[in-house]
Amino acid sequence: MRILCFDIGGTFIKYGLCDENFNLLEKDKIPTLAENGGQSIIERVIEIIEQYDSIDRVAVSTAGQVDSENGIVVYSTDNIPYYTGMRVKSLIENKTGIPTFVENDVNSAALGEAHFGAAKGVSDFICLTLGTGIGGAIFLNNKLYKGSASSAGELGHMIIHSGGKQCTCGGEGCYECYASASALIKAVNKVSPVELNAFQIFEKENIEKPEIRSEIDKWIDEIIVGLVNIIYIFNPSMIVLGGGIMNEDYIIELIDRKIYTRLMDNFKNVKIVRPKLGNDAGMIGAAYEASKL
Repeated sequence: MRILCFDIGGTFIKYGLCDENFNLLEKDKIPTLAENGGQSIIERVIEIIEQYDSIDRVAVSTAGQVDSENGIVVYSTDNIPYYTGMRVKSLIENKTGIPTFVENDVNSAALGEAHFGAAKGVSDFICLTLGTGIGGAIFLNNKLYKGSASSAGELGHMIIHSGGKQCTCGGEGCYECYASASALIKAVNKVSPVELNAFQIFEKENIEKPEIRSEIDKWIDEIIVGLVNIIYIFNPSMIVLGGGIMNEDYIIELIDRKIYTRLMDNFKNVKIVRPKLGNDAGMIGAAYEASKL
């Protein structure tokens, strides 16, 4: 079986060809050009599909809240205009004739980690990705928990500061306003004499500056506040923390050192880990589900 996988984000459309053992044989990416809207994105995805021969399934991991049974984006922020309501599955199938599976990107990543990655064999875990915002997925009793409107897992919009910072969702005090990679960058650049990106912040000459280290540590404390809430609500055995910034050892080490002092004893069995599949988790997870069609 040959599965063509897509990962649609606000910046790039990544895609790859997956074999029957869920190995990605080749990968590439193109700019999303999100400002052109959701219809344009799906048209470009179809153009890529039509460049391949003998494709058995199409798998789409995408930003937005997704009704995966019908392959519809039920809600999307303005990061991708005119994407809400997009019938991704039927648009692709009607044009190409290839059975297509569509799922939210973090849910897809959780599926990848559950079947092939850090959470293999784990029945109850939470997946979080820290990037521009914070995405979440809830995996309970060996399956994704989707909620009544296919929208469960919006953990980035937990309110952790009542009356706090304005969020893109229209709320105030959301978790992602304080604990996303974007939040760290904004906080550090208020005290840094030169503008730094997420990875430069952790370079030796920067992280050793007391004013920058202080902002990093405050940011990690915000991450921990959200994690403690999540642990008390779901009592998972594992939390998979993803996003490029989580490759920095300092973050995981400090979370690991602090979080268990803030948990009741019967919740301390939880493990905080990084994903094993990295940026490919979403495509591999979606491909696994597409293979069942």
